[in-house]
Amino acid sequence: QVQLVESGGGLVQAGGSLRLSCAASGRTFSSYAMGWFRQAPGKEREFVAAISWSGGSTYYADSVKGRFTISRGNAKNTVYLQMNSLKPEDTAVYYCAARLGFGIYSDYAKYDYWGQGTQVTVSS
Repeated sequence: QVQLVESGGGLVQAGGSLRLSCAASGRTFSSYAMGWFRQAPGKEREFVAAISWSGGSTYYADSVKGRFTISRGNAKNTVYLQMNSLKPEDTAVYYCAARLGFGIYSDYAKYDYWGQGTQVTVSS
């Protein structure tokens, strides 16, 4: 069974930083592209960032470009989201997702596995 477990969420003031982690287990995730999505109350889930199975390609939503960085651990079964210059509008539950194969996508329907999410709250 594939499992994705997020951690690192919390409460931070605007302008601060957080680092989210997503640990994958159950399969060899070196062949999986990984992504981060978020969902704020009353809003649809939205794409944040994605990284290819090799870590060589990344893709960001315009709203986070230049502030967030996605990366993979050396063992490829951990993905990180470094979030800097946080804004109140970044407040949401952040989800880690994985998809088998090449290519990185912003469409959440392309992803096969999901974590339970971690809350990020940015105060003004």
